[in-house]
Amino acid sequence: MNEADRDRAVELVQQAYAEGRLGSTELESRLERALTATCADELRPVVADLPDETVRLWSVGGHLTRTGDWPVPRRLRVDSQYGRVRLDLSRAHIPHRRVDIELRLTYGHATIILPPGAGADTNGVHAAWARVTCKTPARPRLGGLDVHVTGDLPYGRLTIRASRK
Repeated sequence: MNEADRDRAVELVQQAYAEGRLGSTELESRLERALTATCADELRPVVADLPDETVRLWSVGGHLTRTGDWPVPRRLRVDSQYGRVRLDLSRAHIPHRRVDIELRLTYGHATIILPPGAGADTNGVHAAWARVTCKTPARPRLGGLDVHVTGDLPYGRLTIRASRK
C-alpha cells in the first residue's frame, strides 16, 4: 500500500462527511481505520460503500479536447498513445476544490490550462524521456483550485499553465 492510497481513502471519507453521508462518529471511526491501515485490504472496507467518480478519456492518435463550460470530475484519467490532449479548466464547472488528473501519454502531448489562483502539483508524474513544464505555483491561492497530476509519460510532453484571459 502506498501513501496515495491512504490519502485517497481519507479524501473519500471526508467528502462523504461533507455531503452528509456520514455522521461525525462514523467519520472519526473511518478516519482512524484509514490512517492506521497497514495494507490495502484494511483500506477497502473503509471506502467500499462510498462513491468514487473517475472519468476516463482515451485516444489513439486523435485529439482529446475539453474546453468551455464542461463538468470536471473529481478524478480524471486520460490515456493517449499518439495524440494531443487539451484540458482547459479556466471556464469549466468544477464543484470541488481538488482535482486529480492521471495521465498516460505514450508519445502524446498534453496541455492543462488552469483558472486564476489555481495551483498544480506534478510530483506524481513519472517522465522517462518526456518533458514536464509547469508554469503555475504548486499550491493554489487561498480558495483556489488544487490540481494534482500523476501518471506516466514515457515519451510524452506535459505543459501546465494559467489561463491567459
